[in-house]
Amino acid sequence: MWQRLLRADDDRVTEIITGLYMSPLEFLALLGAVALATARWLPSAARPRVTIAAGALCALCAVVLSVVGVRWQMLPILAGAAFASPFAVAPLIRRRSGRPSWRARWWLALPGSVACVGLIMVGPVAAWAFPVPVFPEPSGRFAVGTRVMEWTDPNRPETATADPHDRRTVVVQLWYPARDFPAGARRAQYLGRTEGEARTVSDALAREAGLPGFLVDGVPRAHTHAVFDASAADGDGRFPIVLFSPGAGGVRTQNTAWAEELASNGYVVAALDHPYDSAVVVLADGRTIRSTTASTGDRDKDDELAAAQTAVRAADLRFVLTQLGRMDRGEIAGPLAGRLDTGRVAATGHSMGGAAALQAARQDDRIDAVIDMDGYPHGPTSPALHRPTLALTQAITPETDPRYMPRLTEALKLNSATSYRLTIPGAAHLTFMDAPLYLPPVPSIVGSLGRTESPRVVAATTLAFLDSTLRQRSGDLGAVLSAHGDLSVYRPGNGP
Repeated sequence: MWQRLLRADDDRVTEIITGLYMSPLEFLALLGAVALATARWLPSAARPRVTIAAGALCALCAVVLSVVGVRWQMLPILAGAAFASPFAVAPLIRRRSGRPSWRARWWLALPGSVACVGLIMVGPVAAWAFPVPVFPEPSGRFAVGTRVMEWTDPNRPETATADPHDRRTVVVQLWYPARDFPAGARRAQYLGRTEGEARTVSDALAREAGLPGFLVDGVPRAHTHAVFDASAADGDGRFPIVLFSPGAGGVRTQNTAWAEELASNGYVVAALDHPYDSAVVVLADGRTIRSTTASTGDRDKDDELAAAQTAVRAADLRFVLTQLGRMDRGEIAGPLAGRLDTGRVAATGHSMGGAAALQAARQDDRIDAVIDMDGYPHGPTSPALHRPTLALTQAITPETDPRYMPRLTEALKLNSATSYRLTIPGAAHLTFMDAPLYLPPVPSIVGSLGRTESPRVVAATTLAFLDSTLRQRSGDLGAVLSAHGDLSVYRPGNGP
């Protein structure tokens, strides 16, 4: 099965072979390099033809890759081919010149061949460890459109700057049910509106994670299943709204696979960038705002800072909901006028974004349900929640903050509506975002669920909760959730 990753030139050489994490062109370069490194061990009759064909193939692939962009994972492959070439080609030149052909004895040549093949195989291993992410096909009946908006709240000063006239600006990306579009329609760039923005965001996320940017250079090459500014799906029905706040240092696109799955099932997802908190925010005028938050090393001070940031994020969520109401009324241009159901709204978030969702729901009666994806409840736990809540948590280990579970349990027990806490075995903190699609499958980093199962479990549990709370669909929500982990249910007045 081929998964298409559309580049700016829509070139087929950038398609990715599922399971190999390489494009056809990269795979051909791999085959050519291996053939060059092992040509010495072929029968003498086949050796010249294989050497010439493999050398020509490697040279052609290297030229084309230099044009479309070489991933760092290809460098060991090309280097191995370059090291093997003189030893593979020299006997052919000597033979054509009439001089006696010479080959090193096998016990001398074998270590060199093994070394070249070993170097070459670093390439596919690296491509597997740090792949170009391939997003799962959305399972719903709708195609997915996406749109990026930038909104300024005239009533809120920007507290992160010294300019008294600066007002709070947020960047919002919508994913929504769309009309079917042609198979060849250009898919949206991952992480940004353009490849340049995507690379800026990718580099910033790498810095937040303490990684060299080149390790994840495949991430900004990816394209998703959505199409920018596509027409909304046919019909006159209205779509429930799901607000999303990313984790500290996260970005609006960090849960794209999840957002596309929800949109394909009839929801509008509005994900926020929080300037000065998100790793980087690229504004429409080209300005780039980087995160200014950092740990002080003092737990009490960090808790105070986190509570303050959570309050700003909660206000951002409420402001965006107001703007979506204006969009629905046609006061803001967009493809969703008359299609947004502001009477059915969920606030969701990952990590600190989950805390912001909880706070926003406490403060705004327009929010009907909450999903907290492994978020510590920063800030006050009062007033009590009055909204159905789903808290998804990673597997609890001795390294988990010992304050996390008691604090979360307190918030859920104080809720006057039924709440659910689902601990997913094999999940890590980054399981709840797109990270398993492009980071090495190391359990301590992205969990042990795998690249396919991680997004499936997160989408299945959240969709079941949203369908139950926003659409009042019948069914045993507890049974659906408990199939994915250890479920605790908190009912008003009864505890777990």
